[in-house]
Amino acid sequence: MTPDKPRIAVIPGDPSGIGPELIAKLLNEDGVHDAADILLIGDEHIWQQGAEQAGLPVDLTPIAESDVGGQAGLSWLPMQTIAPKDVRVAEVTVAGGTSSLRCLDKALDLAMAGMVDGVLFGPFNKAALTSAGLNAEDEHRYIARYIGFTGYHSEINVLDDLMTTRVTSHIGLKDVAARITREAVEKAIGLAEAALTSAGNARPHIAVAALNPHAGDNGKYGREEIDILQPVIAAAQARQKHVTGPWPSDTVFLKAKRGEVDAVVTMYHDQGQIAVKLLGFERGVTIAGGLPIPVATPAHGTAFDIAGQNSANVGATLQAFNLLVRMARTHRAAA
Repeated sequence: MTPDKPRIAVIPGDPSGIGPELIAKLLNEDGVHDAADILLIGDEHIWQQGAEQAGLPVDLTPIAESDVGGQAGLSWLPMQTIAPKDVRVAEVTVAGGTSSLRCLDKALDLAMAGMVDGVLFGPFNKAALTSAGLNAEDEHRYIARYIGFTGYHSEINVLDDLMTTRVTSHIGLKDVAARITREAVEKAIGLAEAALTSAGNARPHIAVAALNPHAGDNGKYGREEIDILQPVIAAAQARQKHVTGPWPSDTVFLKAKRGEVDAVVTMYHDQGQIAVKLLGFERGVTIAGGLPIPVATPAHGTAFDIAGQNSANVGATLQAFNLLVRMARTHRAAA
């Protein structure tokens, strides 16, 4: 490992989607190899598939797992997770989900052993993961369970200088209101604050989105704002935190767009995701907030509609890589 560089483990994501193509494009972006030592993990034919789809070279220099911690530059840890005949581009398959999980497990093993400083994964397909035995709400909760982490954690979505956290995530909309509790909101605010302060923002402005239309309109459309959100925000302000709200969700992202806030705490998945993806779909990043190892991925999905067509935009993957490198440097310094 190069002393002044973090080592980033990179896995392709679902082999049926755009992940292999995106990683091939990432590896050919200016500055990427100067920023980090990179370890590719996965099947040779999947990496070759990505290179062919992108029309770009991918250098596969194989190394043994025992050599991972000391190898500089670009290297490749070979695995055999899926047969070439079982890779079906643009299809949800059990084989694709199994391959995704096996590569993820290996990357996490290396990270927990201190052999890599962060993990970047190409887009996963949740249906394929579930069919392969995910047995969790999403890959982030799978990661926490796999590494034995029991502390609070949640997705953080990042778009340029804006972060969003959410009180609830991958659950049905009918179940959201019951999970909006004071403790859950406090944890989502704390996660946003911790992520921003670690990035150098000493007193970030965190805006809390309301759950109900018009922020409940003084209880006319629901009491969550009065009974839960307002007391949590007032308590944070009493501790000299720059937390405001609850703001109606149809206006809070206008504040974010104008750069008036550093983070938005949303109540449920689509409340934040729709806004962030409209503001910058090709730049959005998802990080696994709260976990003891840095993990990042582009915020978009596997895009089966364009898989294999060399039309996937590498922008979000590049943003995820750059953010992960910064996180990994901080992680190394604190280790």
